[in-house]
Amino acid sequence: MARKFFVGGNFKMNGTQKSIADIISNLNNANLDPNTEVVLSPPALYLLLTRSQADPKFGVAAQNVFDKPMGAYTGELSVEQLHDCGVSWALVGHSERRVILKEDDDFAARKTKAAIDGGLGVILCVGETLEERESGKTVDVVTRQLGAVASRLSVQDWAKVVIAYEPVWAIGTGKVATTEQAQEVHAALRKFVADSISPSVAENIRIIYGGSVNDKNCQELAKQPDVDGFLVGGASLKPAFVDIINARL
Repeated sequence: MARKFFVGGNFKMNGTQKSIADIISNLNNANLDPNTEVVLSPPALYLLLTRSQADPKFGVAAQNVFDKPMGAYTGELSVEQLHDCGVSWALVGHSERRVILKEDDDFAARKTKAAIDGGLGVILCVGETLEERESGKTVDVVTRQLGAVASRLSVQDWAKVVIAYEPVWAIGTGKVATTEQAQEVHAALRKFVADSISPSVAENIRIIYGGSVNDKNCQELAKQPDVDGFLVGGASLKPAFVDIINARL
């Protein structure tokens, strides 16, 4: 069965009530590829606004989730609270949280397990720094990150996961992995899943690309056999996000 194309829009720490409402209105009224699953990830303040104003066909993702149930964890969001607000996805392991906030592989794994156990889908981010790429460690790094999560999930859990490969050196820099570089890493990730988890999971799991995706490079990337969509940062705030969603049209 063909894997359904998946495009996530990560607004990061951007937007106001008005600008996010405008983005949602634009998407609600756009002619979008019906064969593409679209998930919007605004700042936590605007999750309720996004869920209430976005067409039901769009999923909504939190940019973060905690690995513990509700309790004395100032500033965190629990799976139960996200569910209560109609949020169906969570981003986990984004490089900005790994690098800036020092979140390690095991924390990402615990968050992923907690989210899945609570009924959320997870967009699981993996990726290497420029230094790691130049040292020839790309595949080692991304499979280590993925392996930490695999150690905590059952085979069945993976049905709720989308893997996002985001080379850290290409995020917000204007640098983009070539189509060959992206396909090479996506293929390596799929092989790791086949060998370490299950060939069936490898066949069905969606592996999406993130890293300065825009309306100029998305179509060529979308043609790669192991690129099943995109995790879009800055471009998701612009009208051109529609063109990225429609990359396969």
